[in-house]
Amino acid sequence: MAARKPPLALRALSRPKLSHRCSRRPPTTLSPRSSSTQSAPKSSVDPTEVSHFSNLASSWWDPAGPSRLLHLMNPLRHTFIQRCLSTASQSASPQRLRYLDIGCGGGIFAESAARLPGTASVTAIDPTAEVLKVAEVHRRRDPRLMEPGRLTYVNTSIEELAVPRAEEAYDVVTLFEVLEHVADPAPFLSTILPHVKPGGWLVLSTIARTDVSWFVTNFMAEDVLGIVPKGTHDWRKYVNEGELRKWFAGQGWGTGGAMNVMGVVYVPGLGWREVSGSERWGNYFFGVKREA
Repeated sequence: MAARKPPLALRALSRPKLSHRCSRRPPTTLSPRSSSTQSAPKSSVDPTEVSHFSNLASSWWDPAGPSRLLHLMNPLRHTFIQRCLSTASQSASPQRLRYLDIGCGGGIFAESAARLPGTASVTAIDPTAEVLKVAEVHRRRDPRLMEPGRLTYVNTSIEELAVPRAEEAYDVVTLFEVLEHVADPAPFLSTILPHVKPGGWLVLSTIARTDVSWFVTNFMAEDVLGIVPKGTHDWRKYVNEGELRKWFAGQGWGTGGAMNVMGVVYVPGLGWREVSGSERWGNYFFGVKREA
């Protein structure tokens, strides 16, 4: 079994306990309270990741292809968002929501969000041009999605997207299956924060950094079963739920209990299922509210 390299931690966190198979070089450390308005942030776009997903572009909308698990997970994304929006004190939410989908890929979530009756608009961004070409072609199949402003794809990274004024920011910003592909997550998340409207939600999904998650997502899913394209995941980039809670608390977000989490597990033959507590060792959704 190949030795794993140590994780890239979010911020000045204690070194995780790893098995004897792991090397012990200290993780990347970051200050506990970085500004969310950093000037000229370094791009989070990794050319290797762009190349990997470019190769998957043509099969993005094949429900039985390499992106099959993303198609199966999509209903749970909506379930979790609605759970966040239904949190107490959310009654003042606008009737129709504006979404920003970061790392939208071929548009699986973006299209489904744009079709919801409670959606005003969806802006979906991705740095991978080949994948967005697929997204644009697929969008044209549905006349509803061609309505002006309904669904807009932009080939860009979050660092290059103009920061809106607070009142023009988004009600829901989504970051699905993206964080585990970012080498330095803290400045990346800091760049995202101004795009969330006061009172809005940042909703993401990612993977906990544990021995179990390495065995399931890297060894079994990629190497043995082949249900995920080989090279998709780098275990060192996984982020634990507790790390996210600490980091957002340090930014003054999610006070008063406005942080939600939902652990999910893929069950062969059944699809993704919510499993309480699995956020501590596997895939999970995480939502945090920006104070109004």
